[in-house]
Amino acid sequence: MAHNTANKSLGEVLHDARVAHDWSLRDLAKKLGKTPSYLSDIENDRRIPAEDTLDDLARLLKLDFDDLMARAGRFGDDAVRYMMRTPAAGVLLRKLADKNASPEVVDRFIKDADRITPTKKE
Repeated sequence: MAHNTANKSLGEVLHDARVAHDWSLRDLAKKLGKTPSYLSDIENDRRIPAEDTLDDLARLLKLDFDDLMARAGRFGDDAVRYMMRTPAAGVLLRKLADKNASPEVVDRFIKDADRITPTKKE
């Protein structure tokens, strides 16, 4: 989607994407196997969907899954396990928050992380 989503909530981003696809709540609910009222609650920021639902929404609405996870305040199971095994990762996140790091600084960290070659999981 080409919309500016910088200051939008999860619900607003999902609503805008659904409308851009010209789908009603019922249309999207049918595609997801969810109820329209559940999706309405998500779009109105009254509920936070589970990780698998966010993944389905990202796929159907052609949105970035990582962006939706962040807007939902979710890290994902793998990230939580990683932070528990690697406390410095949590320290880094807290430091970025404490310093109110700019989006540009965070983007540099993301680009650096994308270049990391994964190590074998223990």
